[in-house]
Amino acid sequence: MRTINKEEILAKLGHVVVLKGGQSAEREISLISGHAVFRGLQRLGVQSSVIDVDDSIISDLKKAKPDLVFNMLHGQGGEDGVIQGLLEIMGIPYTGSGVLPSAIAMDKVKCKLIWQQLELSTADFLVLNEQTDWQRVIDQLGKTVVKPVNGGSSLGISIVDNAAELQNEYLVALGFDKQVMAEKCIEGKEFSTGVLGDQLLPTIQLETDRDFFDFEAKYEDRNTRIICPPELRPEKQMELEHLIRTAYESLGCAGLARVDVMQDRTGEFFLLELNTVPGMTDHSFVPMAAKQIGIDFDELLLRILEVDLKQGGK
Repeated sequence: MRTINKEEILAKLGHVVVLKGGQSAEREISLISGHAVFRGLQRLGVQSSVIDVDDSIISDLKKAKPDLVFNMLHGQGGEDGVIQGLLEIMGIPYTGSGVLPSAIAMDKVKCKLIWQQLELSTADFLVLNEQTDWQRVIDQLGKTVVKPVNGGSSLGISIVDNAAELQNEYLVALGFDKQVMAEKCIEGKEFSTGVLGDQLLPTIQLETDRDFFDFEAKYEDRNTRIICPPELRPEKQMELEHLIRTAYESLGCAGLARVDVMQDRTGEFFLLELNTVPGMTDHSFVPMAAKQIGIDFDELLLRILEVDLKQGGK
């Protein structure tokens, strides 16, 4: 990745306010990510403060008077265009993608429909409801991933292979979102790649002894294996990187995002999802990937801020 000028970036920042917490199902991860970012900004000498977001967020922001908001709110209310819209109205620059890209990326159905329209490879899916013919879904998709349409951190996700389990897990997923989808399960290798503006972080290959990368595998299981560089031939690595860049650009994303991809046993890639506010915990994929090329956590923060400063913080 290109070199950066630390002093120049710091001189432009002013007061940076980190938003964390919120009221989504991903609150606990957001608190950890936000705390890590705040501590990193403090180490860098940035004038910074932190807000645990609740119903008083408007008055809290008016009181804090930030020059830039570093958004670390995960899930609904934080990466679905809601907080972005509020910050736009208040005239406060912020990190990450804008209102529309955030809203689309958060809604997996709308995101996948766009990718399908652009002929970007993504797994087949169906939207579920109480009138769904459960056996028909299994007949059509086979082994199936049940997931909330709006959500992250693998919360509420399960894998099923029969109609009875599908119906049961649909009800479980409803506890995380009012919309639930069924997606054809792609079996093979899983990859995750951070995108920072026009630059790609190293792709990491993920391995777990669990059935899939659930919440525990992502944030708690110390046996989760990270392979970097991934086990890909050079031409497949180039194909994957092109798919990732196109997926990011197709939604109009900005700043930091993370794209997750599966590769089936024939070698074909399938887009899973795009996360516009990736985790920044010590177990998160983006900081791990940056570390592989000698970029520590604090330098990663500087690079995120540099990109957002160049883009005018929306």
